[in-house]
Amino acid sequence: MKKCPHCQKDISKYDNPYPTADCIIYDDAKGIVLIERNNEPHGLALPGGFIDTGESVEHAAIREMKEETGLDVELLGVLGVYSDPKRDPRYHTLTVTFVAKALDIRLLQAGDDAGAARFYKIADIPPLCFDHDIAIEHFKQYLNKERCLMPCQK
Repeated sequence: MKKCPHCQKDISKYDNPYPTADCIIYDDAKGIVLIERNNEPHGLALPGGFIDTGESVEHAAIREMKEETGLDVELLGVLGVYSDPKRDPRYHTLTVTFVAKALDIRLLQAGDDAGAARFYKIADIPPLCFDHDIAIEHFKQYLNKERCLMPCQK
């Protein structure tokens, strides 16, 4: 173990997963918001992104939705935590996935690193990046009252 040259305390470096926050923004009539990713890996995905140092996962989810979709959202609850080390081909990430409601769906527009953002009917959702297909399956279970949401911090 290395020592700090100033105070001589042990220095540890942890190789932890990168924390992210995603949302399933759902509207009964229009479906689920998906974004087209501008960055690797390319393809369709749930909107979301990395949690900044000093930021709560709830704040990150709300911020990322605004940045990537232009939507202000209300978080309804946590759908799940997804942490398979292979879920992101770039490096190990884990995500907290929320179910959210847009306050005004008319404001939907791609932003930040999203090339496009639009609603997809649940029956018409194509294959997605990462493990977002699993989250969509869990969301369908939630809609069918086969899965509950965990409350989020307010």
